[in-house]
Amino acid sequence: MESQKKYSQKFSFECYSPKTPEAIANLQKAQLELAKLNPDFFSVTYGAGGSTRNMTFETVLGIREKTGIESVPHISCVGNWNDEIKVMLQNYIDNNIKHIVVLRGDLPSGSVGYGQFQHANELVEFIREQTGDHFHIEVAAYPEFHPQATNAKADIDNFKRKVDAGANSAITQYFYNPFSYYRFINHCEKLNINIPIVAGVMPITNCTQLVRFSEGCGAEIPRWVLKQLQGFGGDRESIFKFGVDVVTELCDQLLSNGAPGLHFFTMNKSAASCAIWENLGLDKRNV
Repeated sequence: MESQKKYSQKFSFECYSPKTPEAIANLQKAQLELAKLNPDFFSVTYGAGGSTRNMTFETVLGIREKTGIESVPHISCVGNWNDEIKVMLQNYIDNNIKHIVVLRGDLPSGSVGYGQFQHANELVEFIREQTGDHFHIEVAAYPEFHPQATNAKADIDNFKRKVDAGANSAITQYFYNPFSYYRFINHCEKLNINIPIVAGVMPITNCTQLVRFSEGCGAEIPRWVLKQLQGFGGDRESIFKFGVDVVTELCDQLLSNGAPGLHFFTMNKSAASCAIWENLGLDKRNV
């Protein structure tokens, strides 16, 4: 973890693009609450196959306008061709957006094929060719390995390709075992990967939802955490309090051991992230 300690710590929140009036209202309420915490930036996801492409752009501009905080769009390979990417990048340049998250992305259910780019490193390389150093590029990292990786070595080799293509920093998939993150950082150091790798954090508020998400992305839920959650049944208040305690302790360990920041997957809700933030004393930063 030594190389990670030289980076200043950054903190951010991830939102997804809303599709309905009710979802828009929920996001607007959450973003205003989260903005009070003065994060370094918000990021906005890009739906499977680019399904929320236009809403991502609108949401990014809306968050920046309403909160005054940097808002960072996701761009994925899936469903995009180079001419479309060029137009998208120019729109971001024209609107003074200098920070993006580049991902391979997920295929929509029932679809076949990715588009112009098959892997995130190809898209990172293309963006660098088209725009030089205009963008600060974030990429994804997987401490517990990408669910489609053939083995651990192949997975970290894939990550290195993204870094070599021009990524400036990375955000991990969420995890609950800090040692998976420490081990991943150690592997990166051995490969001379020297970019900040921020820890992705998923607050726990719903057991069923967490299990479904974790099965899809390959994140391991520790057995003791899952048993406790299942034991609460439908007691949402107990699940919330337990989840805040578990994730607060995880974040505290990560920051104490040199993680260069935290990136909260908010699911367009603010309460759990705000509670964890307060427990960590992050509400007092920059005060």
